[in-house]
Parts: sequence; structure tokens; C-alpha cells
Amino acid sequence: MERGARVGGDRSEWVDEKGEEEADQREVAMTMEHAFKDEEVPLWTEQITVRSMVTSFVLSIVFSFIVCKLNLTTGVIPSLNVAAGLLGFALIKAWTTLLEKIGLLKQPFTRQENTVIQTCVVASSGIAFSSGTASYLLGMSARVASQADAGNTPNNVKNLHVGWMIGFLLVVSFVGLFSIVPLRKMMILKYKLTYPSGTATAYLINSFHTPKGAKLAKKQVVTLFYAFCGSFGNALFQWFFAAADGCGFGSFPTFGLAAFKQRFYFDFSATYVGVGMICPYMVNISLLLGAIISWGIMWPHIATKKGDWYSAELSPTSLHGIQGYRVFIAIATMLGDGLFHFVNMLIVTALSFRASRSGEKESESIVDYDEKKRTDYFLKDQIPVSVAIAGYIVLAAISIGCVPVIFPQLKWYHIFVAYMIAPVLAFCNAYGCGLTDWSLASNYGKVAIIIFSSWVGLGHGGIIAGLASCGVMMSIVSTAADLMQDFKTGYLTLASPRSMFLSQVLGTAMGCVMSPLVFWFFYKAYAVGDPEGAYPAPYALMYRGIALLGVEGISSLPKHCLGLAIGFFIGAIVINIITKLLEKFETKWKIHRFVPSPMCMAIPFYLGGYFAIDMCLGSLILFVWERVNKQKAKDFAPAVASGMICGESLWGIPAAVLSLAGAKAPICMKFLSAAANQKTPPLDEPPIRADPLQNAPQPPPRIGPPRPAPQPPPRHPPHEGAAVGGGQAEHEHAWTLARSLTSLRGHAPPNRSCLPFAAISVC
Repeated sequence: MERGARVGGDRSEWVDEKGEEEADQREVAMTMEHAFKDEEVPLWTEQITVRSMVTSFVLSIVFSFIVCKLNLTTGVIPSLNVAAGLLGFALIKAWTTLLEKIGLLKQPFTRQENTVIQTCVVASSGIAFSSGTASYLLGMSARVASQADAGNTPNNVKNLHVGWMIGFLLVVSFVGLFSIVPLRKMMILKYKLTYPSGTATAYLINSFHTPKGAKLAKKQVVTLFYAFCGSFGNALFQWFFAAADGCGFGSFPTFGLAAFKQRFYFDFSATYVGVGMICPYMVNISLLLGAIISWGIMWPHIATKKGDWYSAELSPTSLHGIQGYRVFIAIATMLGDGLFHFVNMLIVTALSFRASRSGEKESESIVDYDEKKRTDYFLKDQIPVSVAIAGYIVLAAISIGCVPVIFPQLKWYHIFVAYMIAPVLAFCNAYGCGLTDWSLASNYGKVAIIIFSSWVGLGHGGIIAGLASCGVMMSIVSTAADLMQDFKTGYLTLASPRSMFLSQVLGTAMGCVMSPLVFWFFYKAYAVGDPEGAYPAPYALMYRGIALLGVEGISSLPKHCLGLAIGFFIGAIVINIITKLLEKFETKWKIHRFVPSPMCMAIPFYLGGYFAIDMCLGSLILFVWERVNKQKAKDFAPAVASGMICGESLWGIPAAVLSLAGAKAPICMKFLSAAANQKTPPLDEPPIRADPLQNAPQPPPRIGPPRPAPQPPPRHPPHEGAAVGGGQAEHEHAWTLARSLTSLRGHAPPNRSCLPFAAISVC
């Protein structure tokens, strides 16, 4: 699945929780073609129009920014299929309605054209994920290499540049499209793989183009727009208080300063509240549970071993220190989870093949009107097998010649071996995605890192070789699964396979250019890859850590880290085995739905729990909404969530422009403990002057009765706990008055007033 498997995760829980809903959708889909019986299906050349490509281009830019920001912050990316289909429908429908009113409409808007737009946008945003700009490519940079200590040698570091990044993606991203095309008839018609995300997207698009569905879609678009404006406005408001790192609502110690130090706080991110509304409940709960286990229990305990388990002189970001425990234990958990699903997918595939042979005659029968019509159109525009094979060979040859030029650490025979085994892995991934909605592209990429980095060796640039081979493998495996998912969507909407394939190619081309450009925009505007910055890009260091394991082995791990990593690796496998056993043998209560996902639990090991709290809040909002009005929640929650994600994510564009221009927010809002607050000098303190009441020369003693002490004017001091910048003259007057009053009373002048527990500093 596009983008659900990218939620650290996996969406089998989603499928289980919504089984009844999907059954209802299938029942409606069985009669769907009768609703379009009187509509003519356009030719495949008419399904790809200029307006559809312009719309796809605009939406691809938007979604590239969204996916890039999510990749650079936490790496948790929800399914954006619904948003792509809905926004594509809204834009084209508004345009065609306008043309119809002025009498210039020549071609009506069809569900096939809507499917082409959705496919193109999803392909482009898919490249934003598989391009590795926030993972394996960024892991090659000197900025990330400096955090890893070991392997920081010239031939294991590559400076990022937008030119070679675009070139690399162009030569590796199209190969996967041709690797799976000859198998589309077998997967869609013979084995009838469901591809849950593709099926759900097709159902959505079909409903848009019915009279009742069009009315609902219009309301959903309005709801999405309101959520978008609210999210964008919220991000703009927060920007004014974030003049520097550690300032603003994003650093709000919601649960206290002690919890804040362990990265437990609500950061007011509308993006991840929206992501939480889309993701399954157990994904969000797994994230929070992983944060509690790691940042609440393990890391504080390991920190007490500083000087024993690891050197006390190491930088907090060193992989030989506490950062090594965070990174390598997370990697071990992810690899254990990925290995289980890889083996499980092979077993499921083998059993499914065996079962399909015994029921071959039954599978070839066409039982109703809808299926017959869909099959006829699916077989109408064939993509010749010879074209697919020739395309794969030619593109692979180009890649074998070009990739070693970009990465001299990889030789031509390394790429040749990768392309020999890639079609098998692409088939396994596409087949498994059709059964379970899981795309294991990142897991195949991690396996490639270990194999090729150890093959090349540290002295010959094994780290760069491993990371580059990960890109080659991920591009093939990911695009193959996405293409088959889109074929399923096209099958259910009567979109031609040729138009689907061509729109996938165009979307891939857009993504290969847009993704590096959007990433470069962020890379130049912010300190991307800094663990303490706004865009930590957690997977960059993790992928480089996997390459280090490949070239150095266990010698790169700090004390006891290997034992902990092995324990979590085995634990991830055991949890998955228990889940499968419960799924098979315990069917009354369906307890397997409540078993956490090891992959999701591992993500906060490195990042902390702040985004998990945001996502759990999104789950809570959805849960309450469903209890109040389940139908409205079902109809409008995806639109609200998509609007929240789009609004705050797109604020990243003007924010990055302001950053590049050198403009900074006018206010910095910080939170300090009372003790730290007492030691901090006041904001906007005027120059130190001679205190007339303490340092001025004393006049000769006055003869007569004593003169009464001067009284301060009847003015109230500022509210305690906040120093707020105002007019300079007024501030200096208040400061002088406060010093005078305290001197008269015989006390030392205070540095700053403070609240009992913390102080808010606003300058």
C-alpha cells in the first residue's frame, strides 16, 4: 500500500477493524456498473487529458512537500490516496462546472480521468518516499556521518547535490514499472488479489461520480478546506513565537519539565493529530507504548550507566554512546519485524499459489455483470509482454552503466546482481501487498544495505555502496507494488491499463524531479538531520547505522547493546508469531487486534514520544466522534484529517522562504524551571548605571529633623512570571523603579520575577 505501510507500519489492524465496512463496500461495488450503464467509457487516449496532467502536476507539488516534511520529522506517513482522489475531483469538477456554465465544455469529467489523476499524484508522492532523501541519500551526507563517528572517511561520505540526486532517481525509478507489468492479468484476474487500498480508492472515486456521491464529495471538499485554513492559520500563529530552536508552542512542556526532557509533551502539531485520525488505533497506541518503554524506562536507566557502559566524554549524538542504544535497538526491532513479515509473505505466497492451482477453474468463471464488464475493459488495451521485457532490459542496462558513475563505490556487477534478483522480490512484494496491504519495500532495502555494504567493505566505501544499493532495490520493489495497486483501482473504475501505466510513468517522472528539489528547499533552509533540530530525519542515521553493521559488524556497538538488540530482535518476532496464532485460533474476541506492532513501537526509540501523543490525540478525537455520530465520522473524518495535514505541511513553504531570506519570528517563548529562571539575566536589561541610592557620593549630614524617604509613584509592578518586551522607555522606568524600591527595603535587586514552578520568557 502506498502509504499505509509507511506508517511504520502496517495496516492489517485497519483491515480487521473495518471488515464489516469493506463488506458493505463490496456489496455496493457488485452493482456499481449498473449506475454507469448509460455512460460511455472513453478511449485510453481520452482518459489522459491536458487538464488532468496540469492538475496532477499541481497536486504532486503539494503532496511532495507534505511527504517530505513528514519524512524529515518522524518518517510516519499515512495513506494519502483519499486526499489525492478528493482534491483531484474537486479541482477538475470546479473547472468543468465553470466551463459548462459559459458553454465551453467539450469533454465531461469521468471517473476514469479522476483515476488517472489519483494514480499520477500517488506515483509522484510515492517517489518522495522511496527516493530516500530523508533516509539512505541523506545518510550519505557529512552532516549525518559526523554523528556516527565510525566510517566517517572520505570514500564513505558523499556530499549531497540536487543534480546527481535527480539523475540517480531518473535511472533507477522506472525499472520497477516494467518488472511487474507482464503479471498484471495473473494477479488481478486469476488470483483476484484484493489490494485493499486500491479497492477502497476505486470505491471512493466511483461514489464521487454518482449523483448522491457527488453531493457528499462537495461537502467533504468544503470540510477539507475549512480544516486546511484552520491548520495553516494555526501554524502561522505558532511561527510568531518560535524565533529560535527550543522556542514556541512546539516546545511546550505540557506534562512538566521533567517529562519534557524525556520528550513527552504535546507540541501542538495539527499535522500529526490529522495523521492520528487516519492511522489505525493500534498503530498510534503502539507508538505511545514504544515511547514509554524507551524514553520513560530504558534510556533513563542506561543514562545512569554513563561512564561504565559507555564513555562519559562522548557526545550525546555519538553512536558509541547512548545514541547507539537508541539507534541499534530500534534497527534490531525493525529488522526482526521485517524478517518475520518477509518469511511470512513467502509462505503465504506459496500457499496461495498452491490453492489457486486446485481452484483454477473456479477462479476463471465470471459470475456477474460488473465483473464481466470490468474484465472486458481490463483486457481491451493490452500492454505487450515484449514491450515490458525490452523496457526492463534497456532501463536496467542504462542503470548498470550510470549508477557506478554516480557512486564509484558500486561496480557494474553489483548493480547487475541487484537487477537479477529484483524482479523476484518485486513480485513477492506486489503479491503480498495484494493479500495484506503491506508494502515491505523498506525491509528489502535494509537487507540490500547489509549484503552490499559487507560485500564491498569499509575500506572501499562499503557504507556508500550499501546505501546506494538500498535505493536501487527500494525503487524497484516499491514502484512495482504501487503500480499493481493502481491496476486494481483502474480495473474497478474501468480505467484502461495503458492510461494507468502511462500516468504512473508521468507521475514517477514528476516525482524524480520534484522530490530532490523539495528536499533541497528544506535542506538549504534548515539544519536537516540535526537530532535536536526541527527536522531530525531519524531514518538517515538509522540507515547509516545499518550500513555500519554491515561493514564493521558488532564491534561498532557500545557495551551490552548487542545483547539488548538481540533481545528486541527476538521479541519482535515472538510478538508477531503470537499475533498470527491469535488471529488464526482465537476468533471470538479477536484479541490479535489489540497486540501492538513492533515496527511502530521502534519508531519512538530514537525520536521520543511527542508525535505519538499528537497521534493518540487524533485517535481520541476520532473515537469520540464515532461514538457521537458514526456516519458523519466515516464521511468527514478523512477530509478533516487531510485538511489538517495539508494546511500545516504547506506552511512549510512560506516558512522555508522566510528562513532563506533571513527573516526570523519576532518573539521567542521559552519555559524554564524556577531555579534556572533565577540565574537567567532579565530580557532587554538596560545598561548598568550607577545606582544613586547606593553608589553616589553622600552629602554632608543635614542639621535638623530627618527628611522623609522618597515615595515611589503609585504604579504596579509587572505581573510576576513574565517579562514581556514593550517600549524601551517604559521598560527602563519600570526597571529603575524596581531597583530603587528593593534598595530602599534593604534587599538585593532581583534578576527576574518568576512563577512557583516555571517561567515564560517572551522577548
